[in-house]
Amino acid sequence: MRAFMAAVALMMAAVASAEVTSGPQVGDRVGAFTVTKVTGNPDDGVDDGKKLCYRCKMGQRPVVMVFARSADEKLAKFLLKLEEEIEEHQDSKLSAFVNMIGTDEESMKKAAAEFVAKHGIKRVAFVIPEDVANGPENFNIAPDADLTVICYKGGEVKANHAFASGGLSEEKIDAIVDASCEMAE
Repeated sequence: MRAFMAAVALMMAAVASAEVTSGPQVGDRVGAFTVTKVTGNPDDGVDDGKKLCYRCKMGQRPVVMVFARSADEKLAKFLLKLEEEIEEHQDSKLSAFVNMIGTDEESMKKAAAEFVAKHGIKRVAFVIPEDVANGPENFNIAPDADLTVICYKGGEVKANHAFASGGLSEEKIDAIVDASCEMAE
């Protein structure tokens, strides 16, 4: 019985950290949606507090668009690695922005500002979408996805990675960063 219970616990842990299906999939088009810029990337020409279509602002360039329900150390590790690639691929204008989603817009704004300051995020903007709970309705961001990362270029999804809470690992961070680099080359 103990062996069975241990196997069930292990299986549940694997499922809890497994990838989930969330957001536009490879080959889909990324549509326009309105956000409010909260913080980050002071060089993008967008003032904090401004409402705009950030996806539209990015135009045809390669973009890593993130939908995050929480801002933890794994997200920081991912974004800092991504910032290195953004710096390296300036000629291709590789860009990124994080959509914080959840239930309390004001607390998300505060948490985003604190997160950016704590981790020294400089090249990634943090925004809050109008559809604050799950992002734009037509994007189909899964409620059980803690993190959804969509790599797109020219408005077309080139890679999609989505994770339940605790599912982002070092190996998966490297895979996402590699997908972003492929778009930039």
